[in-house]
Amino acid sequence: MVVRLMVVDDHRLLAEALASALKLRGHRVLAAAAPSAGAADLVVSRAPEVCLLGTSAPAAPGVFDPVVRIKKERPGIAVVVLGPVPSPRGIAAAFAAGASGYVRNDERIEGVERAMLKARAGESAIAPQLLQQAFEELLHPVVPPDDEGARLLHLLTPREVEVLMRVADGEDTRLIAAGMAIAPSTARTHVQRVLMKLEVGSRLEAAALAARTGLLERVARGGALRAAAAGADDEVAGPAEAAAPPS
Repeated sequence: MVVRLMVVDDHRLLAEALASALKLRGHRVLAAAAPSAGAADLVVSRAPEVCLLGTSAPAAPGVFDPVVRIKKERPGIAVVVLGPVPSPRGIAAAFAAGASGYVRNDERIEGVERAMLKARAGESAIAPQLLQQAFEELLHPVVPPDDEGARLLHLLTPREVEVLMRVADGEDTRLIAAGMAIAPSTARTHVQRVLMKLEVGSRLEAAALAARTGLLERVARGGALRAAAAGADDEVAGPAEAAAPPS
């Protein structure tokens, strides 16, 4: 079954090679053109049954604007996008613009031909494996690892961070109080608040958590955090002091 078509791609050599291959298979190629930025004018004027539109960046902004215009001015033209393995967003963008199909640009000529025929018949032309990959990524997205150290650091005040650093250095309440020039009762309250915010039951657990999550390294990179904390006003010990465990 002969298809009247056009091939448009940013790379003229690829467009002409694909056009030649499809001519050998009996199809009528109206034009093979580049760049694809001028595709809409050319396709609208020639009015093929199918337009094969090649792109190397299916996720780039505006890459499917020619498809939108083609479908607006010539809704009867079926546009099949040829491109690299896309993200689900790339596939969605192509079909949202009005494309009838998406074919990998490393597909065999038989696959391109099947997509052309399906698109001309009004069907969606996309390989099942591409759909499967898209659904897999949508259902199981790659989530960046949670930065636990940053989260924990955000929970603590500068004064509490200094207390945690001193706890990690093995200082007891007396040394913490002396080093920070605060009362031992205030030091105990700070320690208790640190344990509560980190959701741990002992100073040893707090030190281990800080080391494991990289919190200590973050503080060390912060430079003058201790100096900034030393200038802060001492907090007044509240009712938590009475409940605070002895050092």
